[in-house]
Amino acid sequence: MIVFDKLWTTMKEKRITTYRLKENGICSRTVKRLRTNGSVETKTLDKICDVLDCNIEDICTYVRTKDI
Repeated sequence: MIVFDKLWTTMKEKRITTYRLKENGICSRTVKRLRTNGSVETKTLDKICDVLDCNIEDICTYVRTKDI
C-alpha cells in the first residue's frame, strides 16, 4: 500500500497549501484521495513533485500490507 504521510510533512516544510496544489491542477477529489491514501495517477504524483520541487520519496512510502 502506498501512503502519503510524507506529503503533508513536505508541504508543511515548504509552506505549500492544498490551495496551491489546486491552483496547479490537482483537483479537490485528488487531494481527498491523497488524504485517505487512495489511488492516484503517476502523472498526478509527477505534478505534485514538480510543485513541491521534491522527489517521489519525499511524498509517499510503500508499506507492506500482507505477507506473500
